[in-house]
Amino acid sequence: MAPTLNRPDPPYLQIVSHFRQKIMSGELREGDRLPTGRQISEDFSVAIATATKVITTLRSEGLVDTAPGRGTIVKPASHSPTDRAIATRRTGRIYPPDEHAKIKTAALVDANERIADALGLQPGAPVVRRQRVTYRGDQPVSASTSWFDGQLAEVAPRLLETERILQGTFGYLAEVTGRTIKTVRDQNAADAASEQDIQDLGVPLGSPVLRGRNWVYDGDGNIIEYGEYVSAAQRWQSYEFEITDN
Repeated sequence: MAPTLNRPDPPYLQIVSHFRQKIMSGELREGDRLPTGRQISEDFSVAIATATKVITTLRSEGLVDTAPGRGTIVKPASHSPTDRAIATRRTGRIYPPDEHAKIKTAALVDANERIADALGLQPGAPVVRRQRVTYRGDQPVSASTSWFDGQLAEVAPRLLETERILQGTFGYLAEVTGRTIKTVRDQNAADAASEQDIQDLGVPLGSPVLRGRNWVYDGDGNIIEYGEYVSAAQRWQSYEFEITDN
């Protein structure tokens, strides 16, 4: 069902947001067809020109593609740690229905200087390290490592298990600690695939990848998770931000 439009925002942006969320949540999957411009026009009671602008905007964001005889098709989307955080808040699910993750390792280790700085701890402090590879079908598409303050292992022992936490680490930590996600900070950079990326993603050495790191904060400004990830090429990331006056 089409949502009711809120007139303060341009109608085409509201419709773009509607389809963007469906794509990022996995409700619309890779290869699915979007409604035609005419159908969008009828469903949302907007002009054909507005519906065309919706499709053009989604295409410019790398979320869809158009081809003669095929219509508008959903393209593969990237799902970074930030995407997982957003998806958990919006849908209660971590991954789209066509993706899943395998936890490779989960252990309590000593933080090196880089990880200690990222978490605001002293070097050598115990931290939980969880390493995972995400798959679309049988194809690995991204790999990531999450670190948590080692003190959480006492109240959240499942962080040290390689079994998937169905509600996700953020949902699990909210249940056992009451801490919920408030803000996320991301950093991304283009890079060349390393030996580890070859093992995780099966990509050629030196091929282009997207590398990122992120910090997840609770409402008090404390770090819940620090993460690093790498994604195969040609997987767009798309975020929507609301800017308000102070």
